[in-house]
Amino acid sequence: MARLTTINVISAQEHLRDRVANALRAALIAGELRPGVIYSAPALAADFGVSATPVREAMLDLAREGLVEAVRNKGFRITELTDQDLDDFTELRVMIEVPTVGRIARMGKTEELEALRPLAQAIVAAAAEHDILGYLEADRRFHLELLGLAGNRRLVEEVSNLRKRSRLFGLNRLDETGLLVQSAEEHGQLLDLLIAGEAERAEQCMLGHMSHVRNLWAEEDPDGTGAGGRRIRSVRMPAAEA
Repeated sequence: MARLTTINVISAQEHLRDRVANALRAALIAGELRPGVIYSAPALAADFGVSATPVREAMLDLAREGLVEAVRNKGFRITELTDQDLDDFTELRVMIEVPTVGRIARMGKTEELEALRPLAQAIVAAAAEHDILGYLEADRRFHLELLGLAGNRRLVEEVSNLRKRSRLFGLNRLDETGLLVQSAEEHGQLLDLLIAGEAERAEQCMLGHMSHVRNLWAEEDPDGTGAGGRRIRSVRMPAAEA
């Protein structure tokens, strides 16, 4: 019985660690934790209302993902991403996700695709309610479950890792301008094209959606340059090699 109690305690601790890690990822994506800034585990623990231990453990998980780096005797620094990093991450995702969406459209998985409708609606509902965390979770599940219909588990894992490393900045700003709902509605449009079997249009829809996401990362100014003043590379499908 004592053994079982210990296992239950460990399981609860691991669950808390995962929940803290997800909350930290969401704070990173929403821009509440800023690149280059050092955060201490006790201070973050106080914000979350938990002990410092699960926060430290969660931060170590994020460090392994490259999202933060440990600073001795101080805490954890949020890693900074350059425009080049973001361009590279986007290009990799485009190479994987756009043709995969086209392939899924040709597979005729109408029932499986229709089963994703509640998630697409949840994304819109979260955006309308200004629920950034709800938006992020529904968006993550929609995209990964959609790609899962292609039947390649490794592909889904790779995209999941790319999503974690690239991060979305500026969602709060998009929410404030009312454009988050518009971005959210693109998921339903994509789903309609997939169910109709319109592969090429679905690929273009996916490419356009990812282009909008890339602009979020860059926190674009009206002239099309990022925060550092460098012009952002256009999101496009890489040219086929001869």
